[in-house]
Amino acid sequence: MEAVNRFDALFAQAEVGAARRRRLSRVATRAAVYAGAAATALVLAFLVGYILVNGVPYLTPSLFEWTYTSENVSLMPALVSTLIMAALSLLMAVPIGVGSAIYLVEYAPRGSRFVQLVRMTTETLQGIPSIIYGLFGMLFFVTALHWNLSLLSGACTLAIMVLPVIMRTTEEALLAVPDAYREGGFGLGAGRLRTVFRCVLPSAVPGILGGVILALGRCVGEVAALLFTAGTIAQIPNFGTEGVFAVFDSCRTLAVHMYVLASEGLHVNETYATAVVLLIVVVLLNLLATFAAKKMKKGHEE
Repeated sequence: MEAVNRFDALFAQAEVGAARRRRLSRVATRAAVYAGAAATALVLAFLVGYILVNGVPYLTPSLFEWTYTSENVSLMPALVSTLIMAALSLLMAVPIGVGSAIYLVEYAPRGSRFVQLVRMTTETLQGIPSIIYGLFGMLFFVTALHWNLSLLSGACTLAIMVLPVIMRTTEEALLAVPDAYREGGFGLGAGRLRTVFRCVLPSAVPGILGGVILALGRCVGEVAALLFTAGTIAQIPNFGTEGVFAVFDSCRTLAVHMYVLASEGLHVNETYATAVVLLIVVVLLNLLATFAAKKMKKGHEE
């Protein structure tokens, strides 16, 4: 009896010790997570604050003149070119990326070697440096196709860059949709195409738009690839006079504009001011995409 009591006491002590270790582990994990979140927030706040402090005082009206000169170093042509470049790139990449992901998830046999090969390829393409894409764009679009340094060459290069991101995020968003949605559509007599577009795709829209936001950020902030494909001429493509042929005009985006000003070393203050505008543009585009995602999700639920 005494041995049994001693065993119970040892067992109780072990249980208390294990509970204490689990509690300490939870506290340590929580503290590490909070510390990481705080460090990330502080770094982000420091970067944004540093840019705002150094750039806001130099946001002058001359910086927003429609025509660029060496005196005003206006960012307006670069701003317009950035919006056109991003829109054209996403217009090419999003349909191809989303369509490819739909085929891989909904139509291709799951676990097939083809699907595994495509996934491995897209993951590899995501890790390729942007300068490699720029060299490819220069050799293929600029030289082989004779498009020269142009808006179209830069947009096609960016579309190839962001295509893997859109494909992978869309694929993960589609895989996250429960199979019950598909079974419900099939049970009501709907075909595969109707089930995908009426049941599966609306539920995956928030995840797909998340990938589009990531792709948009990469398009807006890219420099290296555009130096080899779009050029550095500070002008707005003249669609009013040249029509669709304006896509063959050279241009520069805000990120390239910042790089050129910083490399020259003559307009450092204007470089910070351009960074402020670029930051505002990225935030507004992200907010717009998030708002659209919420509206689409709410409309689907209703």
